[in-house]
Amino acid sequence: MTSQNKLIPKIDYGIILSLMLMAIVSFAAIYSSQSTGQYVANFLLQQVMWYVIGTIVIIVMIQFDSEQLQKITWYMYGFGLLLLIVLFLAPNTTFTPIRNGAQSWFVIKGVGAIQPSELMKVFTILALAKVAADHHQKFIVKSVKTDFWLMIKIGVVVALPVAFIMKQPDLGTSLVFLAIFLGIVLVSGITWKLLVPIFTIVSLVGGTVMYFAIAKPHLLKYIGVQQYQFKRIYSWLDPYTYQSNEGFQLVKSLLAIGSGQTSGKGFRNREVYMPESHSDFIFSTIGEEFGFIGGSIVVSLFFMLIYQITRTGLNTKNPFYSYICVGVICMIAFHVFQNIGMTIGLLPITGIPLPFISYGGSSLLGNMLAMGIILSIQYHYKKYMFSSEEE
Repeated sequence: MTSQNKLIPKIDYGIILSLMLMAIVSFAAIYSSQSTGQYVANFLLQQVMWYVIGTIVIIVMIQFDSEQLQKITWYMYGFGLLLLIVLFLAPNTTFTPIRNGAQSWFVIKGVGAIQPSELMKVFTILALAKVAADHHQKFIVKSVKTDFWLMIKIGVVVALPVAFIMKQPDLGTSLVFLAIFLGIVLVSGITWKLLVPIFTIVSLVGGTVMYFAIAKPHLLKYIGVQQYQFKRIYSWLDPYTYQSNEGFQLVKSLLAIGSGQTSGKGFRNREVYMPESHSDFIFSTIGEEFGFIGGSIVVSLFFMLIYQITRTGLNTKNPFYSYICVGVICMIAFHVFQNIGMTIGLLPITGIPLPFISYGGSSLLGNMLAMGIILSIQYHYKKYMFSSEEE
């Protein structure tokens, strides 16, 4: 009998391959979107630039091991929170403009617009991972009291950035933070004696608001909600009634994806005018040009990426790393589910891009930052696998 030690490669080439394939899809879809003459800017060139910057970010983040990441976690979280506070206090200027009704960007001449909330997602994942890991290290013996205290700490870490993001206002990004919060809470070992009643109350409150929004909108004023805030829900439920305004994008998206049928119309053979086809509605472009087959391939790429991150989280024995993997999975999965869901009419429209594919420097930079951290986990965490066979 012989045995040999096999060292897992320090670089996860599965993740690298997934990112390369998504970059190709992104470049092709953005190139097709801007070739219609609808846009003046060269979004493709800018997306390539952001991918190059994102690659540099990955290379830098791979150098940080678990101990170093934990040391800088609160500095990164504090820096992101400071940027959100500055946006909250800043007036409407060329540096901090209001776009589409939201003040969410810093516009730097010669660089572009930077959206701090996209980076704050990753900073918050790091902070949550550190809070959960440190809590379990401190409280070896679990109780309802210690679990409740952990939920409070997790809630505060998420609530601080969400409070400022909601003021921008940016509901879509706030929902991403909620998805990250739920994912970390569910895997942090908090007892169901706390989770069941809390989630039940939240579900009842949310369901009540939705009921009033749909069935009795005139009563919304009594709970402090304005009716105009639910126009996207109304246009989602009945887009053709609102197709001249709020439902315009959804109607066009359904027409584009539906007309693509099984194999699509071919690269750059788009016929449906689709606003924001290079960013939030880039999946509509893919669906029209490459059909169901092309859309399925894109979804499969995300499944492959999430599988790789899941495997990384399961292989590591470091709780801090494991929580990071959970947070990143929740962030990416929610983005994909929400973005594709809104383009095919399954979910209301929100300003959430498709990760790694939609045009957007801040979104891509935040996602590449997350990938750099995930790649650093395997790079620094050595694990030997033993195998034996009889001769």
